[in-house]
Amino acid sequence: MNMSPRIPVVDLEDGWRDVLAGVAKLKCILDGSNVVHFFPDEYMHLYTTVYNMCTQKPPNDYSQVLYDRYKQALDDHIESVVLPSLNEKHGEFLLREIVQRWEKHKLMVRWLRRFFDYLDRYYVTRRSLDSLKDLGWSSFRDLVFDKLKSTVATIVIGMIDDEREGNLIDRALLKNALDIYVEIGDSQLNYYSDDFEQSFLNGTTDYYSKKAQTWILENSCPEYMLKAEECLQKEKDRVANYLHSTTEPKLFAAALFELIDRRAEEILNKENSGCKVLLCDEKTEDLARMFRLFSRITDGLLPVSKIFKEHVIAEGMSLLKHATDAANSRKHEKKGVVVGLPEQDFVRNVIELHDKYMAYVTNCFQSNSVFHKALKEAFEVFCNKDVVGCSSAELFAAYCDSILKRGGSEKLSDEAIDESLEKVVKLLTYLSDKDLFVEFHRKKLGRRLLFDKNTNDEHERILLSKLKQFFGGQFTSKMEGMLKDITLAKEHQSSFEEYVSNNPESNPLIDLNVTVLTTGYWPTYKNSDINLPLEMVKCVEVFKEYYRSDKQHRKLTWIFSLGNCVVIGNFDAKPVEFVLNTCQAALLLLFNEADKLSYSDIVSQLKLSDDDAVRLLHSLSCAKYKILNKEPSNRVISPEDEFEFNSKFTDRMRRIKVPLPQIDEKKKVVDDVNKDRRFAIDASLVRIMKSRKVLGHQQLVAECVEQLSRMFKPDIKIIKRRIEDLISREYLERDSENAQTYKYLA
Repeated sequence: MNMSPRIPVVDLEDGWRDVLAGVAKLKCILDGSNVVHFFPDEYMHLYTTVYNMCTQKPPNDYSQVLYDRYKQALDDHIESVVLPSLNEKHGEFLLREIVQRWEKHKLMVRWLRRFFDYLDRYYVTRRSLDSLKDLGWSSFRDLVFDKLKSTVATIVIGMIDDEREGNLIDRALLKNALDIYVEIGDSQLNYYSDDFEQSFLNGTTDYYSKKAQTWILENSCPEYMLKAEECLQKEKDRVANYLHSTTEPKLFAAALFELIDRRAEEILNKENSGCKVLLCDEKTEDLARMFRLFSRITDGLLPVSKIFKEHVIAEGMSLLKHATDAANSRKHEKKGVVVGLPEQDFVRNVIELHDKYMAYVTNCFQSNSVFHKALKEAFEVFCNKDVVGCSSAELFAAYCDSILKRGGSEKLSDEAIDESLEKVVKLLTYLSDKDLFVEFHRKKLGRRLLFDKNTNDEHERILLSKLKQFFGGQFTSKMEGMLKDITLAKEHQSSFEEYVSNNPESNPLIDLNVTVLTTGYWPTYKNSDINLPLEMVKCVEVFKEYYRSDKQHRKLTWIFSLGNCVVIGNFDAKPVEFVLNTCQAALLLLFNEADKLSYSDIVSQLKLSDDDAVRLLHSLSCAKYKILNKEPSNRVISPEDEFEFNSKFTDRMRRIKVPLPQIDEKKKVVDDVNKDRRFAIDASLVRIMKSRKVLGHQQLVAECVEQLSRMFKPDIKIIKRRIEDLISREYLERDSENAQTYKYLA
C-alpha cells in the first residue's frame, strides 16, 4: 500500500525567519530601494510557510504566535523607521510625511495580509479576533496617530486659514491628511469629528467672528453682504475639495451664524446703506443677495419683510398725499368746485407701484410667501384710505369706467385695456369694501350700457370674468344680468319695429328705442312719474301694447330720467338739433303751446318736484346753452321766475347735447350698500346658528366676520345690533342661564 510523503514540521523560529526575510524585502520595496518585486515562487513560499505553521498539530500549531508576531513586526517597523522620520518634520513637511507613511503603512498591511491570508481567514474568524487589517491599522493609530493627531489638526486648520486669507495651499495634501482621520476609524468618522472637526469648527467661528467685526465697521451693507456670500460659497467649495461631506452643514451654519445671524440687525439698519436705503435706491441685486443670505437663518426674513412692508406703505402714502394735494389744488383753482376725481393719476400710480414691488417679490425675494404677505398688508393700508372724501372703492370704479370708455384718456389698445383691467382686479383683492366697489361699478356700468354707444361689450365681459375668477359668481351675477338685458334689448327692438310695420295704425311716427331692464339686476333709479306730452304718450302706449302681446304677465315701470330724445329747435338763425334728457324734452315741448311760462306753470303741467324742476330749468336757461330766456336774468332758479323760448339762440354746431347737472349719487350708493350689508349679516348669522344650534356670542361674531370678510369688513357694533334684531324677530333667543349664549329657533 502506497503512503503519501509526510510533510516535515516547520520550526517556529525557522519559519518566522523566512517570514521576516519577506517583511524586510517588503520594507525595501516600499522605501523605494532598487529591489525586485516579489516573484510568484517567493510569494507562494511565504504563504505556504504561514499555512504550514498554522495547520500543524499541537504543540506545533503556531497560529496565536504568528498573530502576535504579525502585530509586533508592524510595531517594530513604526518605532524604528516611521516615528523617527516624523519626529524630524514640522508644519506642512510633517503633514506630507505622515500622509506618505500612512499610504506605505496601508500597502504594507495589505501585502502582509496576503502572506498571512490563511491565518486571517480561519484562525482569526474562528476565535473572533480583530482582523489583520484592523490589527495593522490599530498599530499605526496607537503609535503614530494618537500622538500626532492634535498637531496635524492644528497644521490643517492653519493651512485652511491661510487659504481664507487668499494664499495658495496644497489642497490635495489636505484631503489626503484628512482622509487619515476617516480611514483610521474605519469610516466611522468618530476620529474625524472628535479629533479634527470640532476644533476646525471652533476655529471657523473665531475666524469669522473677528472678520465680521472688522467688515461691518469698514464696509457698506452691500459690500459686507458680498463678502459674506463669497465666504459662504468658498466654505462650500472647501467641503467639495478636501473636507468630508458631513462637515458642510455644520461649517456653513457656523460661518453663517457669525457673518449674518449675529450681525443681522446691524446689517439691516446700517446707516446710509441698510435695507431701507437699498429699497429707496432700487438696488435689486443687493436685495436679492440679502434675501439669499437672510433666508438661511431662522426667522431671518421677518425683519427684512417688515422693512419692505414699511417702505411700500410709505411709498403708497406718498402717492395718497400727492393725489390729495393735487385734488385740493384743483378745488382751490375752481373756487370750490372739484372738476372730476383724482382717480386717473392715483389709481394708475398705485398700479405702477404694485407692478414694481410685485417684481421685487418675484425676482428679488423669489416669490416667498412672507413677502407676498408683507406686500398685501402694505397695500391694504393705503388702498383703503379716502382721497379727498372719495373712497378707494369709488376711485377704482371710476378708473375702470375711464378705461372701459374707449381706453380712457390714453386711448389704450385692446391688449393694453385687458392688461390694465387685470391689474385693477388684482388691486381689488386689497380692498376691504369690495361690495362698495361692486355697487359703484354697477352704477357706472349701467350708464355705459345705456348712454355710451361705443361701449365694447367684450371688454365688459372680460372684466366681469376676471372679477368672477377672483371673487366668485355672487360678485358679478347682477352685472352679468345687465349685459344680458342689453343683448335682449336689441332683439326686443327688432321685434318692436316688426310689430310697428305690421300695425301701421300704431305707428307713433317717431323713431322709438326702448331698453327693458330687469328689476334686481340694475341699480335703483329715481322714478319721476311726470306728465308727458301727447307725442311721447303715444310712443309709450304703442310699446305697452307690443310688450303685452309678447310678455303678458310682466309689468313695465317707465324710468324717464334715463331716456333721451332728439328735439329740433326752430330758431331765427337756423334749426338746431338738441340731444336732451326725456324730461328736458318734455319741458321744451311745452313751449310749442305757449311763448312764455312761469315756474309754477311748468311744475304743475309736468308734475315735477321742485328739485327736478330746478335742475331741468337750470340746464336749459342758465348753463352753456340758453335755449330759454329767464326773468330775472340770473343763475338762480326760483318759484317766481318766468321763462320764454329764446328764438335768437344760435350756435356754430348743428347738433348739441345739453347735459343735466350731475347729481352726487355717492350717498345713495353708500346707503344701498349699508342696507345690503344688514341683509348679508342677518343671513350669515341665521346660517351659522342654523348649523350650530347653540353658540356663544364671541364665536358667533368671529364666524360671521370670517364669512363676510370676502366681500366687506363688517362692523362689530352692527353685528351686535343685527343679533338683537334677530332676537326680537324670534330667529334667535338668549340662553336662560347664560346671556352670552344664543339658541336657534327653528
